[in-house]
This record gives sequence, C-alpha cells and structure tokens, in this order.
Amino acid sequence: MSGYRVEASRLFPVEQVRAFDGLMGARLPDLFSRRYAAFPPVQEVVDEPPGWGSVGQNRVIMLADGGSLRETLTSVDRPRGFAYQLDDFHGRLRPFLRSVEGAWSVAAEGTSSRVTWAWTMYPTGSPARLTLNVIGRMWSGYAERSLERLGTILTRT
Repeated sequence: MSGYRVEASRLFPVEQVRAFDGLMGARLPDLFSRRYAAFPPVQEVVDEPPGWGSVGQNRVIMLADGGSLRETLTSVDRPRGFAYQLDDFHGRLRPFLRSVEGAWSVAAEGTSSRVTWAWTMYPTGSPARLTLNVIGRMWSGYAERSLERLGTILTRT
C-alpha cells in the first residue's frame, strides 16, 4: 500500500552543522512540547541508547496522552539530515497508522539553514487510508509548532 507524504520546513539563521547538531541533540520533550489536535506532546523517551545518532538505534517515545511508539534510526548523514521509522503505535493513531517513514533534512541557504521535516505515513488498511488526509492536516499544525520550538532551541546563545 502506498504512503501518504506530508512535509514542513523553515529557514533558521544558523549554519548547517549547527542546525543538524542542534536538531539531532534536541530532547524530544523540548522539541515536541505542545499538543496539536490528535498529536500530543512527547512526555519522555525511554530505552534510548547513549550517544543517540547511529543507524539501527531505537528508542521508545512516551506521549502525554498515555500512548507510545518506537523510533528506529534508518540513516544519518551529518550535516545533511537523518531518517527514521516509527512503528509499534499505542494510542490514538494505532488504528490508522501501521508505520511512518520520517526524515529531517538540513540544507545550507547562504549563512542560514533550511530544515525540512517530512513524514510518509502507511495506513493499517484500506479504511484507515481514508483518514490520512485528516491526519496529515493535523500533522502539519504539529510540525509548525515543533519547527517554532526548534528555532528557539537552535538560536539559544
């Protein structure tokens, strides 16, 4: 079954390596601290290996509404970006999403960096596919709030 892709991006006044390192090192509860529709804040991350940032590592993301999901790094290309897979959903999205392929990319634009976050969502089945447009719109609001938080994290002095 084909995926449904959504993406959001923002330009930040920091150079590419700083943007990548700040993004890769950001604490998820800081980056995803605000609810948007069906997307709750991240409460904590458990089972995270030391030195997060190597392909094959995984961690469990605990959500503020009691849900959880597993994240596995699938590629890391410093300072251009990284990709991951989300699966083992528990909570509101479980009936709709089998997995998500996520990616963060960081591109230099002059002395700034454009950070793009994308998700390709794979539904649990044909009926769930009908909800992906709605989930995608909710994700877009969540992404905008998260990119706003990322700007705060990246521009701290």
